[in-house]
Amino acid sequence: MHGEYKVPGGKLVVVDLDEQDGRIANPRLAGDFFLDPDDALEVMNDALKGLPIDSSAEDIARVILNAIPEGTTLLGVTPEAIGIVVRRAITRAIDWRELDFRILRPGVLAPRVHVALDQVLAEQVGAGRSKPLLRFWDWDSSAVVLGSFQSVKNEVDLEAAKRRNVDVVRRITGGGAMFMEAGNVVTYSLVVPLDLVQGMSFQESYAFLDAWVLDGLHELGIEAVYQPLNDIASPNGKIGGAAQKRLGSGAVLHHATLSYDIDADAMVDVLRIGREKLSDKGTTSAKKRVSPLRTQTGMARQDIIDSLTKTFMSQHGGTFDELRPEELARAEELAESKFTSKEWTYRVP
Repeated sequence: MHGEYKVPGGKLVVVDLDEQDGRIANPRLAGDFFLDPDDALEVMNDALKGLPIDSSAEDIARVILNAIPEGTTLLGVTPEAIGIVVRRAITRAIDWRELDFRILRPGVLAPRVHVALDQVLAEQVGAGRSKPLLRFWDWDSSAVVLGSFQSVKNEVDLEAAKRRNVDVVRRITGGGAMFMEAGNVVTYSLVVPLDLVQGMSFQESYAFLDAWVLDGLHELGIEAVYQPLNDIASPNGKIGGAAQKRLGSGAVLHHATLSYDIDADAMVDVLRIGREKLSDKGTTSAKKRVSPLRTQTGMARQDIIDSLTKTFMSQHGGTFDELRPEELARAEELAESKFTSKEWTYRVP
């Protein structure tokens, strides 16, 4: 069995192992991480020997932590990462290199069509009718995009939304509300097979699936970091957040919204939760918490999207593609029948 795991912000860790009588045998850890002293590698291999093959990543990490001598230095790898890579080997998780991505930029669509496309394309990937894909959003109207389980009245000031001509849309993933002004945020959706994140918890897969965008932001000169569970931040403040859903069909939908040049005053006016978060932190201005990409880079929004796309393709490959007519038609139908309906939008009033 073979497993690989690129530690977010760290190094590649690899393991090869066998199974004998329901237990781990012949484990061989490797990677481009750093260890001191050198013999800590063999200590960790010995600690893995004989563990039950169904050991959780948490149990494996605990064994590794207890086994390494006091004073051991690990750089670019952690006991938790070793737990993950062992579970990935046992569950036969696939690697990014095994996937062939569609890169989609379908142009300007209504926000409701975009959230409908997330459902349609995730179903397509899960059913094997589409390759995995990376899709960037573009739209011409402002909207609050609610998480699947959020309350409308608790999250949105509907009077303010109406006054500012901001629509309210509910997506299929959980997480918090996204305030999405036309042209002022960068939003992408990544749809991959579930096998890519085998051996990982939700929290671990968030950072794993967004590692490429952190690299892309670093290339733009932004000191971006991931803050669990799902925030992307910098020393200047929060940049954006991610959401995820694992579909029963075998696909993972993961998407994120990054602030480009957001109107913080409008956001706080429309989002009730924004006011509460600011109050909790003793902050009087959302601008102190939201750090738009335009401020940090001075770049045009499209240039940032181009740069992030280049980073993704350099790491994981992919080919530019177009939406299929039937994919767009199905999304437009769902946008009207489901995502415009009060039954869906107000499923949690």
